[in-house]
Amino acid sequence: MSDHVYKKVELVGSSKSSVTDAIETAIARASKTMRNLEWFEVDQIRGRIKDGEVAHYQGVMKVGFRIDD
Repeated sequence: MSDHVYKKVELVGSSKSSVTDAIETAIARASKTMRNLEWFEVDQIRGRIKDGEVAHYQGVMKVGFRIDD
């Protein structure tokens, strides 16, 4: 296995249906403009409450991509 160098950027995904959808939406969108995405780490999960119910989910995450290619 060779050594690699990575860069991390922060993303915030959102969804009306779930935290998982918020994360997947952010990663899918980032993959359209970023190459070599390899991992993610979720830093925060939050949302909005309306009329006593969860109305929106947000996932704040960092994604890592290899920059040594």
